[in-house]
Amino acid sequence: MTITTRFAPSPTGYLHVGGARTALFSWLYARKHGGKFILRIEDTDLERSTQESVDAILQGMDWLGLAYDEGPYYQTQRFERYKEVIQQLLAQGDAYYCYCSKEELEALRAEQMANKEKPRYNGKCRHASCAVELAKHPVIRFKNPAEGVVTIADLVKGNIVIANKELDDLIIARGDGTPTYNLTVVVDDMDMGVTHVIRGDDHINNTPRQINILNALGASLPLYAHLPMILGADGSRLSKRHGAVSVMQFRDEGYLPEALLNYLVRLGWSHGDQEVFSVTEMITYFDLSAVNGSASIFNMDKLLWLNQQYIMNLEPEKVAYHLQWHMAQLGLEVGNGPSLVELVKVQRERAKTLVEMAAISSYFYKDVEAYDDKAVKKNFTADAGNILQQLHDVFAAIVTWEAKVIHDAIVEMAEALSVNMGKLAQPLRVAITGAAVSPAIDLTLALLGKEKTLVRIQNAVMFISNAKNL
Repeated sequence: MTITTRFAPSPTGYLHVGGARTALFSWLYARKHGGKFILRIEDTDLERSTQESVDAILQGMDWLGLAYDEGPYYQTQRFERYKEVIQQLLAQGDAYYCYCSKEELEALRAEQMANKEKPRYNGKCRHASCAVELAKHPVIRFKNPAEGVVTIADLVKGNIVIANKELDDLIIARGDGTPTYNLTVVVDDMDMGVTHVIRGDDHINNTPRQINILNALGASLPLYAHLPMILGADGSRLSKRHGAVSVMQFRDEGYLPEALLNYLVRLGWSHGDQEVFSVTEMITYFDLSAVNGSASIFNMDKLLWLNQQYIMNLEPEKVAYHLQWHMAQLGLEVGNGPSLVELVKVQRERAKTLVEMAAISSYFYKDVEAYDDKAVKKNFTADAGNILQQLHDVFAAIVTWEAKVIHDAIVEMAEALSVNMGKLAQPLRVAITGAAVSPAIDLTLALLGKEKTLVRIQNAVMFISNAKNL
């Protein structure tokens, strides 16, 4: 048997954190067992589904690196198949037309609520004697078993037992003929050979209904794993007010997809005390039996810490690949400066996000347009212009422009002037970057290049000279 899992989002919004974790767990389980991972777009809610949301889901999956083996399938392209199954259930006597009017059903619900009863359809049209003239466009209901129980052998929460008498006859086709969620999901999982349904525990109430429909169709039952909710720091359901909840918003804020995946896998799952996992390790160690059945708390501080670990330790080529997008958002042409891979190597311990790394690296790719006021007051002192001019002349004579040669030149000049390195390095740093903070000055100059270094030093000398003459 080939292990087959699926991720089946509804395209009514962005790919959110909860959905991304569900996709990740489904993807990991399939990969661990050499199985198949399917992407299915459940777009039967024609009023709320949008192409924009479909695009956002696909973009989020691509950014996270959760490649699917089949799909995306779209339920709106399978309506004929759903109609075929509905007719099969009708022919078997496992479904029936319901002619009850909306007003009649609302009155029934109000009466049940007043009597403190569970609101549910009373099965009036379950019998052939139902008056067919009450509705011109009847719905179709599944004839749920009246006796017995449904046992869900949940791989996360353990056995869940629901009495059939607690379930009413759900609608499987609306008055206009369109199928409903519980019918389409069953048909898709059956046709696509899904062996493991991994989804949020908000679907637990749907599962016994779907199992009964699968039984009526004589289909093999998948195994179910219902994942607990993700909560905000205040214990309420995760929402926009807790911070970023859209996957692509995390990209926009400078998080690496590897860091987000690592964080999501630890929301409800663990492998000993290990906190940082490569994707390969996630696949190797992941097991549904190790998923915690209780809700998880989303902690932005923890995610930020994890993102910094990845920026510092992930292959610089991978960090550079994602950094390029952020440089473009700032209008920076990366062809006008050093290799992004080399940039990452010198900046990786100075930034917690890629947004921050892009911002503090802008001077490598565009001219310094202004100097920081505090840095100027502290470092562009009376003798700074003379020092910078001497550095300019020393640097101009360098043939091999590399960090060690630059470093040695600065050290030699500091010794010749009998001053400490900071006396030279700090005004030089402000001249080159516009601010008082940068990576090691020799590395900074090596990356910037000789020509730009000489021009910027000369500009700073002129700035200091003009300031003196005011």
